[in-house]
Amino acid sequence: MKRILLFLCVLGMFFTSVAWSTDYIIGDGDSLSVAVWGVPELSVNVVVRPDGKITLPAAGDVVATGFTPSQLGQELTAILGDYVKAPIVTVTVVGITNNRIYISGSGVPSQVIVLTGRTTLFKLMCGVEGIVNADLQRASLMRDGEKLTVDIYDLFINGNIKADIALMSDDILFFPSNELNKVYVVGAVNTPQAIMYRDGLRILDVILESGGFTKFAKASAVSILRKKFDQQGNELSDDRVRIKLNLDDLMNDGELEHNITLQRGDYVLVKEGMF
Repeated sequence: MKRILLFLCVLGMFFTSVAWSTDYIIGDGDSLSVAVWGVPELSVNVVVRPDGKITLPAAGDVVATGFTPSQLGQELTAILGDYVKAPIVTVTVVGITNNRIYISGSGVPSQVIVLTGRTTLFKLMCGVEGIVNADLQRASLMRDGEKLTVDIYDLFINGNIKADIALMSDDILFFPSNELNKVYVVGAVNTPQAIMYRDGLRILDVILESGGFTKFAKASAVSILRKKFDQQGNELSDDRVRIKLNLDDLMNDGELEHNITLQRGDYVLVKEGMF
């Protein structure tokens, strides 16, 4: 699994291509280069203060936070027009400290990542610690209080680079734990265990992955205990639905209709019989 993730990360570095929909927004702490063509005494390097302002010769204090570099350049052109004839002002961001991404959830260590430039969701995730313990199928991206439609599992596991998006400052990534993304096999199997859920997982898969039935197993008395969920995927109660199966028909006669598809959180119980 780790080798696959590493391969996808390397692949993404070469092939990820995202059209940036907006220019960078200047924030507190960013370093700017302000160049006034032909007037070197007004050209300076400045850092945006916590109050969102910069101080320039002649212009004094000017609000910089919230502007794109081109917008701030236009603003300074208007201000310096009182001191310089037809000024041409260029603003360049030379250092970014205001570009923070917040990562939280029970599936990863909480962390704040400060970006020194633009990046994408895929590239960021290649450096997120503890991602192997996260449930990517339920992971989400929040921006300005809204949940974005992003298939993080398809992007990071299946390598669908087309699903990649540009990240913005103050984006929040939430990664639930994959502990809720398991199927539990207990009872008369050779290796009772928790198996990571995957799409298309069936009951015969988990029986075989658990070493098969013991010699005392009663294959005709297998049950699945399944949680109840509403249409939005919210768990309704602690009660579970019991689904009874006769796997003798599957194992001996090949009746595949008994090889039902499992869901996250299912418990597969194999009873013992008399011998």
